Amino acid sequence: MINSSLQWLEPELMDVIRLFGAENTEIAHEFDGEGAYFCNTFHMGGREYVFRDTTLSPAPYKSLIKRTAKLALYRLLSEFYRKKLPWGSLTGIRPTRLAYQELQWAEDFAPLFHELGVSEENTELVKRVIEGQKGIYERKEGNCDLFVSLPFCPTKCVYCSFVTAPINKTRQYIPDYLSALERELAAAKPLIKNLRSVYVGGGTPFALEADELERVLKAIAPLRDNGCEYTVEAGRPDVFTREKLDLCKKYGVTRICINAQSFSDRTLQAIGRKHTVEQVREAFALAEPYGFAINCDLIAGLTGERLEEFRAGIDEAVSLAPENITVHTLCLKAGAQLKEEVSALDDGCLAQMIAYSRRKLTEAGYEPYYLYRQKYMAGAHENVGWTKRGYASVYNIDVMEEIADNLAVGANAISKRVSLKEGRIERAGSPKDIPTYLNKVDKLIAQTKELFGDFE
Repeated sequence: MINSSLQWLEPELMDVIRLFGAENTEIAHEFDGEGAYFCNTFHMGGREYVFRDTTLSPAPYKSLIKRTAKLALYRLLSEFYRKKLPWGSLTGIRPTRLAYQELQWAEDFAPLFHELGVSEENTELVKRVIEGQKGIYERKEGNCDLFVSLPFCPTKCVYCSFVTAPINKTRQYIPDYLSALERELAAAKPLIKNLRSVYVGGGTPFALEADELERVLKAIAPLRDNGCEYTVEAGRPDVFTREKLDLCKKYGVTRICINAQSFSDRTLQAIGRKHTVEQVREAFALAEPYGFAINCDLIAGLTGERLEEFRAGIDEAVSLAPENITVHTLCLKAGAQLKEEVSALDDGCLAQMIAYSRRKLTEAGYEPYYLYRQKYMAGAHENVGWTKRGYASVYNIDVMEEIADNLAVGANAISKRVSLKEGRIERAGSPKDIPTYLNKVDKLIAQTKELFGDFE
């Protein structure tokens, strides 16, 4: 735990402490500084550690205090535990945002990343992501993306921290839930200016029956008269049907997700999936004639999965040739069953998994175009979206970089109103559990109207 003379800084310093699993270590912090001079003093284990830095960066002074304090603590813990982390002292979930900010007043962000302890490989990865976003990354007031939440799944995976439950336990709520979505979507239409993309996510949207899915797609239809990007995160292959794919085609869906997670039957069984690798292949074959851009998700670090199994999974994903492949690192959040079962992963093996995915996907012609990080990620690594040229997702870039409004409807959905001119984001969230959401739909509609009115 940390005790700082700057109380507002304590959560930021705790993020660094968590990277090293040192939550139970007593650390005291004092800050002293003026102008370009910054001094951070730490007391740990009966010893005093002093770090003095100077910087002429034009970044806001409070940001520089945070940056130098976190870097100093990282240096201390890195030396103490004899361990360097792939993202150094960076704990934020969007490394690319820091890079874009630095590029506003510097020709290159790499010197800053090197100073913060970011590895050469990850600095280069960020450069490639920024290059991959060209032509889509757009800072323009009024741009908006629409998110529709369908929090229903066939089963709950052991690594999942979302508020979902097996659909056989929530099916009684579906009729009222769909009616609520229809009301929210109808109320949202006049609030959207320039709609860039629509994303129907979950959960597992294809867990719904075809007629239920059509109600959602029909309610979305009046909002997207500009033919924008349209994604349905179809989900697990065991709920794919030709009828549901027909509906997606009928309503103008342009992208779907086939969430394999692993190409090992043993791993799928261990994480609570009820589908097989063969069903993943069958889902790809079933979707192929429709011409959708397809994303396939994989997770590095799943329960007991060996390096050779993960490598084989990357190889098979490449052989299936989806337009996008997303490689996640296992994240052990509170609320996930796996967090209670797994205390640590072999970080060396995990690093090899991630290195192999980068090498193999690059060789296969994929380029990274978005990345983000989360707290409690195994090995302090990251999630990366890879794309074939010309198939980068507008929605993923807008959401990860937070450069467009996000109007979100449904349970556990978080709307964001972005003011680029003022550099601020306002958020409004919906209840996580379905019954509470259903009881508050009127208030949520009013809340959304207030959020997406003009900023004062």
